[in-house]
Amino acid sequence: MDYRKMFQQDNETVMERFELSMDRIKEIVLEDTVKEPYLDYFKKTASFIQMIGEYYQFLEEGKQKAASIEELKTWNHKLYEDIFPGNYEHSYADPAYAAVKLGEEYGKLLSYLYKEIRGDIIFVHEYRLTDITILNEAFIEIYNMFEEEAPEVSAIKEVLYWFVSDYTDHTVSYRIRESLDPSLSYAADIIKENDLNDLRYLYYFGDYISDSELKIAAYLNSLPEEKVRLMADTYTEGYRKGFEVMGRDLSKKKTVQIRYELGFERMIKYAMENFEKMGLKIILCRAAVWSVNVNVGRRGGFFGTSANRQYDYDHRYDNAIYLNKAFKDRRAAVMKVAYETYKDLASEFAGPAVMETFGKEGFKPVNKAEANILDAKQEKLAAEMANESSRIVNQFVRGDEISFTIIAFPVPEIGERFEEIFDETIAINTLDYEKYKDLQQIIIDALDEAEYVEVTGSGDNKTNLRVALHALNNREKETNFENCVADVNIPLGEVFTSPVLAGTEGTLFVSTVYIGDFQFKDLMMTFENGMIKDYSCSNFEDPSQGKALIKQVILKNHETLPMGEFAIGTNTTAYKMARKFGILDKLPILIVEKMGPHFAVGDTCYSWSEDSPVYNPNGKEVIARDNEVSELRKLDLTKAYYSCHTDITIPYAELDTIETVAKDGKRVAIIKDGKFVLDGIEELNLPLLEVSQS
Repeated sequence: MDYRKMFQQDNETVMERFELSMDRIKEIVLEDTVKEPYLDYFKKTASFIQMIGEYYQFLEEGKQKAASIEELKTWNHKLYEDIFPGNYEHSYADPAYAAVKLGEEYGKLLSYLYKEIRGDIIFVHEYRLTDITILNEAFIEIYNMFEEEAPEVSAIKEVLYWFVSDYTDHTVSYRIRESLDPSLSYAADIIKENDLNDLRYLYYFGDYISDSELKIAAYLNSLPEEKVRLMADTYTEGYRKGFEVMGRDLSKKKTVQIRYELGFERMIKYAMENFEKMGLKIILCRAAVWSVNVNVGRRGGFFGTSANRQYDYDHRYDNAIYLNKAFKDRRAAVMKVAYETYKDLASEFAGPAVMETFGKEGFKPVNKAEANILDAKQEKLAAEMANESSRIVNQFVRGDEISFTIIAFPVPEIGERFEEIFDETIAINTLDYEKYKDLQQIIIDALDEAEYVEVTGSGDNKTNLRVALHALNNREKETNFENCVADVNIPLGEVFTSPVLAGTEGTLFVSTVYIGDFQFKDLMMTFENGMIKDYSCSNFEDPSQGKALIKQVILKNHETLPMGEFAIGTNTTAYKMARKFGILDKLPILIVEKMGPHFAVGDTCYSWSEDSPVYNPNGKEVIARDNEVSELRKLDLTKAYYSCHTDITIPYAELDTIETVAKDGKRVAIIKDGKFVLDGIEELNLPLLEVSQS
């Protein structure tokens, strides 16, 4: 498919404006009508836009498909080199550099504008000329303001505010459409229509292509077909089983959104075929580009390796420039109209199928005073906006009608033993469903006798938690814990519940844990009546910076969060793999959560679908779907959800005991000295014994 035809009408409408703006920007490159130090910023930014125009001609003339991989790599390097480490520190994309050259207030605003303009790299690949044009016009308007004397900072900020606010009809509406509409098939067409053995296809996406994408794509191409199909089959069958386990009708749905990291196209192509056999059309939208659509810590869509994670971190809160109550309300209104416009597509959406990666080096961010940051009022507004957005989405994409699946694979950066780790990851993703189902039921039967559970750490681990459980009225038909095997959450291996908040208290500690792109060190949280009372980490010398990172990444700018989940992971085979290769600190939470007890802060696992019955394989209903916060939905929906759910795991090596306590005081140990001790589940200890003996 020629993707240019998708936007032909829009592009014809905007073409005159596009060409006029590009002509004007060519003039800016040559002019000296703005005084220094601002002239350098405008010339360099205009030169970048001019390069985008040159690349547009490259695409228009059909040269991309004929170009060699070396030529495509050269273009990719040119487009992204300004933000590469080493270059970034001398780029206006770096707010610290922009502040030095332009002054702190000008620097924050103009660095933000340049960052938005860098979205042109994506827009030109997708032939989205409207996006490029409106950015050009905003740039020219601000350039004109500097032609006489430097304007007031407030005047620039006002222009940027109205630019973002006025164009939410375009930016936010398109983001909603691309997340629901399979006819926007840019990425799907690349995968379907190209020879994936010819790695030139990677450069067609528009994202930065690092050695990682090239290596993983080449590696998948080297594997036998049956192995890659096994990867895809595990992924898509988990998705199908999710609907089956939750008693939801997949046949009523027509679309699935695939989210993954570039390089895995051979597996994704087989997965697309599997989904299409299920009657589902493929949605492949990329991770958000416009700041107004970026959700800090989450990347919904497909994406490549970041050209510079510090660049992403520095710009994570650029919305501080325009976030106020009026904007929050404006964005919500646009969302409602957009979902109403695409309500038929929304009703057909079955949910996301997510493929994560792991193995990259830990990222140690630098907190720059020059970067945009939300103030206390804006943090509250951001949290309110996230909650409001969730409520709008759930009106059109009902949480009790959709499902998901998530799986993870390593990337070559994990080390020299990458291929061994890859093979063992496939093995843990395909463990025996029936065996674990039976072993986990023994654990659930013991937990269902408890009034609460005590969890304590060993050695330097300071964990000492009491987790209160729901009362069971009929133990023959009811249970507190879901028996989670390989469906929505791959690999298998956990039993989980929504704790009662009242009586849940104590300290949670873990020495190292990955949450999103961030590796937290010595993460500690204290709970009182199920709510976070205090928190800290040792990522920075200044404890306040650690608290700020936790609030941003884990609490999502809320003042506190409830404990939304308590679980016990049973996948000791995954733990053995982690210890064997020394990669425990590089694994994603998806795998780590199966390797010990874990606790999620935020909403429960059943948010927006608490009233839909859930049954374990033995027929018992899981009744612990609510807590005291989610129950508030019956009185005031705005107080019931936090729009986040973040898992934190204590690995077996840092664990002393997990012990149930019944109403009569009787105690039963499930784990003691980091080993499973219940009768009938001794098999789970075999991988742990192998670890201790190695």
